[in-house]
Amino acid sequence: MSTTANKPPRGALLVGGLAAVLASTCCLGPLLLIMLGVSGAWIGHLSALEPYRPLFIGIALLAMLLAHRRIFRPAKACAPGEACALPQVRTTYKVLFWIVAALVALALAYPYVLPLFY
Repeated sequence: MSTTANKPPRGALLVGGLAAVLASTCCLGPLLLIMLGVSGAWIGHLSALEPYRPLFIGIALLAMLLAHRRIFRPAKACAPGEACALPQVRTTYKVLFWIVAALVALALAYPYVLPLFY
């Protein structure tokens, strides 16, 4: 019998990553698009998302907290034979967690680091 405590943290990781990307869309997005050669007057409208940046960061941090609780709990909380008890699955989720954590850290730090590149 599977409980919600044994569900994989896919949703929390996805929400955390998406919120991190949305938090950086207002300022980092136009810079990345221009660096990739994409241009147009519409890029200036991405700054309209700036007021929502704290909301996106809050959602990302909450999702990361929930994912951390599910990923880094002791393996004994999983029943034998379930996906959360397999070492390969646990390792994959841990790697994905740290990739998403790096995205969230980038979303938090870029307003302070970005002026160094201009």
